Parts: sequence; C-alpha cells; structure tokens
Amino acid sequence: MGDPRRQKKKYVVPKRPYDTERFEQELELIGAFGLRNKRELWRHSTELSNYRRHARQMLALTPSERQHIEKELVDKLAKIGILAEEPSLDRVLDLTLNNILERRLQTIVFRKGMAASMHHARQLVTHGHIALDSARVTTPARLITIGEADRIAYTTKSSLNDQSHPARIAASDAATRVVAPPEEFDDRSRGRDGRRDNRRGGRRDSRRGGGAATPVPRKVEDSKTEPVTTEVVAPSGDEKRE
Repeated sequence: MGDPRRQKKKYVVPKRPYDTERFEQELELIGAFGLRNKRELWRHSTELSNYRRHARQMLALTPSERQHIEKELVDKLAKIGILAEEPSLDRVLDLTLNNILERRLQTIVFRKGMAASMHHARQLVTHGHIALDSARVTTPARLITIGEADRIAYTTKSSLNDQSHPARIAASDAATRVVAPPEEFDDRSRGRDGRRDNRRGGRRDSRRGGGAATPVPRKVEDSKTEPVTTEVVAPSGDEKRE
C-alpha cells in the first residue's frame, strides 16, 4: 500500500511573483543571514505567518477560553528566544522575520565568534564541525533555544579545536574586527564633484561620464616670426632713402 503520508510544501509562495520591493528585501536578508535560496527564506516566513494567525485567532476568544492555549504559544516562543521581552499575544503580532532568522543555528554559530562570516558558519554546520550536547548537528536552519545556545561547541574530532587553525584565527579576527578609517581625501586628483579623475593633471576623462576635458592652453611658436636681434640692418633696394 505504501506510506499514507503525502509530501507537501512547507512554505507558501508569495502572491505577487514580480515585486521589486520584495525582491530587494529578500536579497538583503539572504545576504545578511547567509541563506541558500529564497525557499529557505519563505519557509521561515510561513512559520512566522502561522504564529501570527494563531495569535489573531486567540485574540478573538474570551480570556477564559484562550488562557491555556495562549500560555502554550507564548512559552514556546519565549523558550526559543523569539519573544525576549514581555511575552504576550500582542508581541507575537509585532514579530518580524529577523526575529526568527536570529535564532537559526547558523546565525548562533556566527554570533558566538565560531565562524568568520555567515557563509562560513553554514559551511561549518553542513560539514559536521558543530555539535550540540556533544552530538553533531548538520542542519543550519534549526532553531536554537536559549538553553541550547550555551551548549554549542565544536565536535570532538573537528580540527577546529586547535586554536592555531586558520579558520579559528579568522573567526577571532572577525569577532574583534574594527571598521577601518576612511581613506584620506586627495583633492588634487579629484574633480569638483568629488569624483576621481582618470587622467594626469587632475583633468576628468570624458569617456567615463565625467564631462568634457578642460583644454590646456599651449604656447605655439610661430615659425614665420623672425628672431629678435640687436644688430642694425641696412636698408636695400627701394627702401634706401637720402
């Protein structure tokens, strides 16, 4: 007969497939949290929508009817760390997608300084270098509770346990990285509008959209002009006069 369970999608596709504003927001979140694709982002977005829907349904009930189920939902979100302050149904409606993405295993590994970047954290998880309670975890999208966050470490057989490992050094440098000061402003090699000129002498190259180049006047010697001398030239021909 086979397995009676049927596979179904765990995410809901956006209703408007072509939305420029939504595209920009999704790409920003994917790059900031090191997600693999948009399906992974839609899965967390659907999970957040389910929490909001349950909260709206509970608010429509009387306080006596929703007392038990409200406590279950609020305690669950508070345990995961999504509701950090004043856990209530009103706070559930104010949740954003960033609140859920911050509780991913991939994000927790990077926030603890165990990886040099979000993408590096995902690589460590998928390659089996991260353990929870000495058990290997290879799911970057797993939501970590507040109690589990302190028990995340490298696996016993991982080469990253060595402090001199290049990845450990890069991770420590990323954790203590300071934003470098901006470069000194060189007014000699920039135009009036602040853009750097691509030609010598500070002149702007018109081929790069910097406007027409300002011509520099040059001294041209006239070949017909006779050199000036101090000698007296005697007149000849009709120029002789008494």
